Amino acid sequence: MPHASALLIIDMINPFDFDGAPALMRAALPAAKRIAALKARLKAAGAPTLYVNDNFTRWQSDFRQLVAICSQPDAYGAAIAALLAPEHNDYFVLKPRHSAFFATPLRLLLEQLAVRRLIVTGIAGDSCILATAVDAHMNGFELSVPQDCIASQTPARNKQAIAVMKSALHADVRSARSLRT
Repeated sequence: MPHASALLIIDMINPFDFDGAPALMRAALPAAKRIAALKARLKAAGAPTLYVNDNFTRWQSDFRQLVAICSQPDAYGAAIAALLAPEHNDYFVLKPRHSAFFATPLRLLLEQLAVRRLIVTGIAGDSCILATAVDAHMNGFELSVPQDCIASQTPARNKQAIAVMKSALHADVRSARSLRT
């Protein structure tokens, strides 16, 4: 069923096995808890959830395999994968680069779902979230980026990204609790 808004969860299903991962994980785990609550509220209102994820150069795997890898008990990102476990009616898009729009079918999926407003959450605020927000703005979507549902490696980098999204992209950056469904 079409809904005017969609929740994008970007790169949260993640092995967190890269340089800077511990710093990012410290901010990502609290954000994941808020994203999970936001997802439940939006789903109750009928909004679709779209997981948009790097494939971490695993070109022969799909999203479900990525979830399985990240959900293993010894995986550093397992706690986040458990909090944000995809449901049977969620959508999945794998991306090769920072933006959720670049070289993906995201735009077509959003058109099919009749989505006009994107609620962008995930990591990293100053990279993949910002790149996706720029492309969403250029594609004419209304944009919400709840500042308590994104994380970057440092609070300063996150704050700078939020400021850019608010001023240059006219994104609604209020907290998740303040967002309308």
